[in-house]
Amino acid sequence: MTTTTPMLARRGMLAAGATLFAAGLFAAPRRSLGQAAPSGPYTLPALPYAANALEPHIDAATMELHHGRHHAAYVTNLNNALKDHGQLAAMPLEQLLAKLGEAPEAVRTALRNNGGGHANHAMFWQIMGGKGGAPSGELAQAIDRDLGGLDKMKADFNAAGGRVFGSGWVFVTVDRSGKLALASRPNQDTPIMDGQRVLMGNDVWEHAYYLKYNNRRPEYLAAWWNVVDWAKVGERYAAAKAGTLAI
Repeated sequence: MTTTTPMLARRGMLAAGATLFAAGLFAAPRRSLGQAAPSGPYTLPALPYAANALEPHIDAATMELHHGRHHAAYVTNLNNALKDHGQLAAMPLEQLLAKLGEAPEAVRTALRNNGGGHANHAMFWQIMGGKGGAPSGELAQAIDRDLGGLDKMKADFNAAGGRVFGSGWVFVTVDRSGKLALASRPNQDTPIMDGQRVLMGNDVWEHAYYLKYNNRRPEYLAAWWNVVDWAKVGERYAAAKAGTLAI
């Protein structure tokens, strides 16, 4: 007859518990693309293209995690932060972000991080799905006028994105007159918080590129231009000049 010492039995129980914990962790239900976050004023927008539409420059697995997990978490956390603040919950997102200083201190950080994350990502999905190339019309003229032309804009934009320490974003901002400028922000901050409007931007958090590019952020920044939809960026430019651009 085989006997089991108390020490061996204890080790067996610990191993079994660890196995069950790991199984539960990795079997967690996945949020499907476009699925709305739990009830609240804000919802997760659906991707306007398939998760694999940006390959080979951005892989499908990254898109699924980025949209269905990361962005969804920002929406969920934003709704949770607003559940006892009906007046704030009734605000358009751009107004909420522009008036963060007026929000109760107890929820201000949650609104900054998660409201900014929601706004940044909602913009991000909109401006991708294209084949790169070059802008046209008034947008092209504005890039030439304010940013030194497309090639210089790309180089300066990529350099700014590379300089972001840790996590953050690099943006092109636009004012009501159509003037463009480059800006970068840490974490999920957005120029909207400073009363500005975002024409376009790129996410340089590691979750945006690490599965494919590992620590090669400059390579990701260079490749990203191949998926920009300049027609959508042009629509945002026209909306900014019309005073209708929100996030």
